[in-house]
Amino acid sequence: MKRWVSRKYIFLIVTSAIVTLLFVFMNIFVGAVDIPISAIMDILSGNQVENSSWSLIVLEARLPQAVTALLSGMALSVAGLMLQTLFNNPLAGPEVFGINSGAGLGVAVVMLLMHGTFVAGAMSLGGYAAMLAGAFAGALFIIAIILCLSSCVHNNIYLLIAGMSISYLNSAIITMLNYFSTAEGVHSYLIWGMGNFGGVSMEQMPFFASVIVSSLVVALLMSKPLNAIMLGDAYAANLGIHTKNVRGVILLLTGLLTAAVTAFCGPISFIGLAVPHFARLILRTNNHIYLLPITMFLGATVALLCNMLSQLPGESGLIPLGAITPLIGAPVILYVVLRNKGI
Repeated sequence: MKRWVSRKYIFLIVTSAIVTLLFVFMNIFVGAVDIPISAIMDILSGNQVENSSWSLIVLEARLPQAVTALLSGMALSVAGLMLQTLFNNPLAGPEVFGINSGAGLGVAVVMLLMHGTFVAGAMSLGGYAAMLAGAFAGALFIIAIILCLSSCVHNNIYLLIAGMSISYLNSAIITMLNYFSTAEGVHSYLIWGMGNFGGVSMEQMPFFASVIVSSLVVALLMSKPLNAIMLGDAYAANLGIHTKNVRGVILLLTGLLTAAVTAFCGPISFIGLAVPHFARLILRTNNHIYLLPITMFLGATVALLCNMLSQLPGESGLIPLGAITPLIGAPVILYVVLRNKGI
C-alpha cells in the first residue's frame, strides 16, 4: 500500500511539475504581440534576434510576469492550506479571514498616508520595501485579531463572519483614505487594487523571489507539525511539539506570504481558498508531506492560467485578475458548503 502511494505521489509530483512548466512557457509565448517561437527560444538562450523590441517584451515583461504568477500562486495556495489546517476550517483563507484586506490596508496607509515611505520608530523604508513592510504589518494585525477571536469563538461560521466583518471594516478605512488622498494617489491605488502579476520588474525580482522561496521552504519543513496539529493540540503535545510556537510560525509565514504577494501584485483573491481543496480531491489525503508540494504546483498552475486569461483581450487591454479569480473560487465555496453542511 505504501509503495502504491509512493508511486502515485511521485507520478503526481512529476506530472504537476511538467504541467506547471508548460504553463510557464505558454505565458512567455502568448501575448498581445505575435513573436515567433524560434525567436523567443533564441532570446531565452541569450542569442540576438532581428527585432530588438522582442527581447525587451520577453525579458522585461513576459518572463518576470510568468515568474511572478508562478511564485504568487504557490505562496497564496500554501498560505490558504496552512490557515485551513490551523483553524480546522475548510473555508479559511487569506481573503475570507480578511488577511488580504489587512495587507491592502497596510499598502493603502503607505501609499496614501505616508506617501510611499514606511516609518516605524527609527526605521524608515522606501520603495517596494516600504510596500512589503506596510502589507506585512497590516496582515499581522489582522492575524492577531483572528487568533484572539478564535480563542473565544469556537463556531466556524461565527469566525468566518468575524473575518468578513473585518474585511468590510478595512474596506471602509481604505475608502476614507482614498477620499482624503490626492487624485494621483487614488489613481495609483485603484490600479494596484485591480490585481496584476506584471507589477514585479526584473530589478525587484530577486527581492520578491527570495521572500517567497524562503517562506515556502520553511512551510515545507512544517509538514509534520501541521499533521500533528490537525489531530489536536493534545496529540501534538504528546509528540513533543510546542503548539504555541508552531502556531506562531505558521501565522508569521501566512502573513509574510500574503503580504509579499499583495504588496507587489495587489489583492489576489480565492486562489488561497480554492487550490488546497483541488489538491485534497486529487490526493485523497490530508497528509501535509504530500499535500504541501502538490498544493504549491497546483497554485502556480492556477495563477499562470489566470494570468493567461487576463491577456485574452490582446491589444485592447488586460482583464483585471480580480475579475478572473472569483470565477474559480466562488464555485469552490459552494462545493465546500454543500459538502460540509455541518461546518
